[in-house]
Parts: sequence; C-alpha cells; structure tokens
Amino acid sequence: MNKLVKTMLTSLTVILIIGISAFVVVQYVNSDEQSGKTSSIDKMEEYSYETPEITTDLKDGSFVRIQFQIITDGKDAKKEIEKRDFQLKNILIKELATLEEKDFQSELDDLEKHVKTKLNEVMTTGKITDVYTISKILQ
Repeated sequence: MNKLVKTMLTSLTVILIIGISAFVVVQYVNSDEQSGKTSSIDKMEEYSYETPEITTDLKDGSFVRIQFQIITDGKDAKKEIEKRDFQLKNILIKELATLEEKDFQSELDDLEKHVKTKLNEVMTTGKITDVYTISKILQ
C-alpha cells in the first residue's frame, strides 16, 4: 500500500508541474502577441514617409491639394522612397490628372492602391506596404 501511495503522489506531482508549465507558456505566448500589436504600429511609424502636399489640377478643371503617408517594409525602403521623391510626385501628378472631383468621394481607396502599385514598380530595395491619404482639399 505504501508503494501505491508513493507512485500516485509522484504521478500527481509530475502532472501538476506539466500543467503549470503549460499555463506559463500559454500566458507568455499571448502576452508576446499583444505586445507585438503595439510594436507593429511603432514599426509602421518608424518606416513611414510623409509626402509633401501636392497641389494639382484634375481632369474636370478643379484643383486638389493632397498629402499621403507611405508605409514601407523597412529602413532601407524608407530611405529609397525618400530619394525617389521626384518619382513619387510624378506618379501622383499623373494619377491625379486622370481623376475628377467626384472621384474623390468614392474612389480614394482605388487611388491609394494604384499609387502603391506604381511605387512598388520603381522600388528596388524593399516595398511599399500601405498608402494612406492624410490630407485632402478640393477646390
């Protein structure tokens, strides 16, 4: 009987240690995922480039003043997009010249996607992950 009690206590102790270890591991993994969300916005800010305001005419004769926040996938890509500022302005002017005032009410997402695609075509180091419109004035 004494041997049976020792075996049961040893088994319960091992199961308890395994259970506590699993709980600690699960809690640690969950806390890493939540802190990763915070650091991802920090990385977005670190790797983002704010374009200068661009004023240009539209297809229908009206004018727009617009500014974008461009998110890259790393430091090297951010440096490259800063150097390609003239190409960025050229792409934006060409794209904006094809739009009309009404397009800014419904097709702003399409413009952001198209600018992202065009910029990724000229990028050699890294890539553009997102383009956000941060300022827009129609006249």
